[in-house]
Amino acid sequence: MHLVQILLPAFGNDGTPMPRERFDRTRQELLDRFGGLTAYTRAPASGLWQEEDGRTMRDDVLVYEVMSEDLDRAWWADYRAALERRFEQIELVVRAQQVERL
Repeated sequence: MHLVQILLPAFGNDGTPMPRERFDRTRQELLDRFGGLTAYTRAPASGLWQEEDGRTMRDDVLVYEVMSEDLDRAWWADYRAALERRFEQIELVVRAQQVERL
């Protein structure tokens, strides 16, 4: 079993809130494909990273996660690229880890 987490930006590059319909569409796509979804949306997580010039950048993210028996890497690569376009990002973090159901 795999747990896949998608970190989605709460705000656009200009600082305005990301349109809700982008999240709604993503949520529905994941629900349709995987049959379930957990969305951490009430308290966005703060992501920090350092640019090459030394500036520290910050982004508030919402986390969507799904569980899947198989990890279709090609599908996830295509879906990540589609989400990057939808959310107008150079790169989104989509990560997976193997988990054991207890």
